[in-house]
Amino acid sequence: MKKITVSAPGKLMLFGEHAVVYGRPCIVTAVGQRMRATVELLDKPVFELEAPDVKVTGYKKPMDQLGVDDIPKGAKFVEMAVKNFMENVILGNEVTPESARSVDSGRGRHGDLARMTGISITTQSEFSSQFGFGSSSASTVCVIKAISEITGANLDNRAIFDLAYKTVLDIQGKGSGFDVAAAVYGGTLYYITPGKTIEPLNIESLPLIVGYSGIKADTVTLMNQVSELAQENPQMVEDIYNNIGKLVEQAKVAILSKDWTTLGELMNSNQKLLENLGVSIEKFDNMILGAKAAGAYGAKLSGAGGGDCMIALSPEEKTQAVKDGITSAGGQVIEVEASVQGARIED
Repeated sequence: MKKITVSAPGKLMLFGEHAVVYGRPCIVTAVGQRMRATVELLDKPVFELEAPDVKVTGYKKPMDQLGVDDIPKGAKFVEMAVKNFMENVILGNEVTPESARSVDSGRGRHGDLARMTGISITTQSEFSSQFGFGSSSASTVCVIKAISEITGANLDNRAIFDLAYKTVLDIQGKGSGFDVAAAVYGGTLYYITPGKTIEPLNIESLPLIVGYSGIKADTVTLMNQVSELAQENPQMVEDIYNNIGKLVEQAKVAILSKDWTTLGELMNSNQKLLENLGVSIEKFDNMILGAKAAGAYGAKLSGAGGGDCMIALSPEEKTQAVKDGITSAGGQVIEVEASVQGARIED
């Protein structure tokens, strides 16, 4: 039977955390650590998954039971991605008007799509899910793109985004979709939820240094925490969101002009606003102070907060000093290439 491997990058949020969920823009970059999914069509109506990175091995079930019964945590995104592809592409339902235009309306149950009796998927990650690089979204995008290619559905990037974003929402109930966009499109993106704007920023690289806190964060828990704060102090939180949105617009200009000094200052300002939202932690504060004291242009947490990673922007000649500043505060420096290629078929 046919077999194909697709990879997709992880992501780092540069600007706009939390505010992006409420309609403000953000800037996200795709990172060099990639997720891979190898997909093979089967001639029996069975779903099989091997995902050793998330402790899922030997997992299988009938295709007509996708999404039913208790699904192992590590299998949820892949299984629901297959289920959504079956329902929205093979059976011809629409995800959005964009998706409907992207899929050949004459297919339905016909042609290559009809041959998707069963499917075997193996995933492999170049990064630990603990880092908060968006492994769930990257694996979802890999699977949808791979099935699209192997069945001849040939979904375009917008349709892949829509279906992957729907999958994330089906599982999490919340999510802005910027990590899905980064996995699909790659590069560095100016993004507005729910994919209202996905604008590539034309840069080759960013002088980023990434530090891992050693603490695993739970995005949904942090989002709920901020939502509770907004109920208690609606005007304060609204003002923070508005100010974050303004910073994002300024950061976009600074990135395109490679004005790293200004970009660093904006990172510092964004960090203060995130501290006001209550999502920073002492470990982050110490890592950020260490980076700035060593000569970084600026530094901030990246993502929902509460743990995972922080980022620093550094002059080239001070790169090692900034790394040392992060590690001296108890952080772990992770070598990361930013603004990399989006989802792609591997040889």
